[in-house]
Amino acid sequence: MRATSVIACAALTVAGLLSTTGTALAQPTAAPPTTTNGPCGYVATPDDPSPRPVSLPPDPAKTPSKGIVKVLLATNQGPMLLSLDRAKAPCTVQSFLHLAKSRFYDFTTCHRLTLYDTLKVLQCGDPTGTGERGPGYSYKDELPTDLPNWPGDTTGTRKVYARGTLAMANAGPATNGSQFFLVFGDSRLRPDYTVFGSVDRLGLKAIDRVAAAGVKPAEGDPVPAVDGPPNRKTDILLALKLSF
Repeated sequence: MRATSVIACAALTVAGLLSTTGTALAQPTAAPPTTTNGPCGYVATPDDPSPRPVSLPPDPAKTPSKGIVKVLLATNQGPMLLSLDRAKAPCTVQSFLHLAKSRFYDFTTCHRLTLYDTLKVLQCGDPTGTGERGPGYSYKDELPTDLPNWPGDTTGTRKVYARGTLAMANAGPATNGSQFFLVFGDSRLRPDYTVFGSVDRLGLKAIDRVAAAGVKPAEGDPVPAVDGPPNRKTDILLALKLSF
């Protein structure tokens, strides 16, 4: 075969590959950002990836820091209307709204109920229902400075997280993610948990019913449990932003 014929055949072969696969000249996909550049500084946590696909939240130079945003949690135990306070915790509200818009909270189970005398909360926000996972990113604390001292605490280190408070759970400083807790009875805590809103009266009634059913007992433990999965399974079916 002549050289010109070989070259022609090779050219046709390459053209055929390009037309059928469309991948020979594909450009490499850009890696997702590992941190945002705005004032909130959301940071990806590759060692703790999200169990659901979700991006880093928007982080504008001027994070909205005024106003109340209403979010409805439609649960199998009844509706819970949340009021998110941008002034208290603008970065936390920004993240929560992003997760709600991304349907991160839909069809998730609230994994923890506590019934201690000084800690009464329902904790939610992990799609796996284990309390061990988050959204694949973390961000800074926006800690409260106006909480009253717990009665009788002369040190001022224990504060009152009052009934109706909505706050972020964490695993230490600057580890906020997706898990949050709803306080259904005045609770004694260090002011190490970002307060970013409140839950309405009907929502608290729903949580009261969950609390009244108690905590699932540990296997083989005759003592009533006070910390663990609620007996009355509580599922968030939909988290929907209602207003700005």
